[in-house]
Amino acid sequence: MNTTIPTCIGFMMDGNRRFAKASGLDTLFGHVAGKEKFFEVVTWVHEAGIKHAVFYAFSTENWQREQAEVDGLMTIFLNAVKELQQKNDGRNISIRIIGRREDLSSEMQAAVTLVEKETAFENLDTTIWIALSYGGRAEIVDAVNKAVAEGSSVTEESFKGLMWSAGMPDPDLIIRTAGDKRLSNFLPWQAVYSELFFIGTYWPAFTKEEFTRILSDYEKRERRIGK
Repeated sequence: MNTTIPTCIGFMMDGNRRFAKASGLDTLFGHVAGKEKFFEVVTWVHEAGIKHAVFYAFSTENWQREQAEVDGLMTIFLNAVKELQQKNDGRNISIRIIGRREDLSSEMQAAVTLVEKETAFENLDTTIWIALSYGGRAEIVDAVNKAVAEGSSVTEESFKGLMWSAGMPDPDLIIRTAGDKRLSNFLPWQAVYSELFFIGTYWPAFTKEEFTRILSDYEKRERRIGK
């Protein structure tokens, strides 16, 4: 069992469309399978005693995809948000959404607000952060504009408090599935010292064995953080 448990893990849930194509099925099948894997991984995170996990669900750039796919994804996300509280099963798992909320439909915004309110537990086991309509550069620009509006200089710590992800620890490690080896605008401010794990498995096929092996590999890495 790991003795060095990360405080926060980032997940780049990549490969849903390729998983569907490899299975000879419609693109949205891959996204539905990805949603089910998300719920599964949340359970793994909770069981491992990890306090925070952030999932890259939909980027600001993803709005450029075909409208039919975007509409399907938004329906999947809406259903997922509504399921999150039901799937807590007595676990104190808090849900936080980070991203450009004004991009979301009024129905989605209401669902997001409700799930955050209903999962605001006093004694938390795990906080799940979902990056939805999220872009790292957009987050930084938004925080800069807030600082300018306040008219005061900032430190690194005070600047973090102006970001959408305020309150979220920097990820100790980030896992990206499906083979690509880049961060794709995911947490550029927060990921400066994150350990990076890139695996070829498509997100819907990601296994608990792979997750456990990554945690074991993480434990062996020496994190000097510039020291």
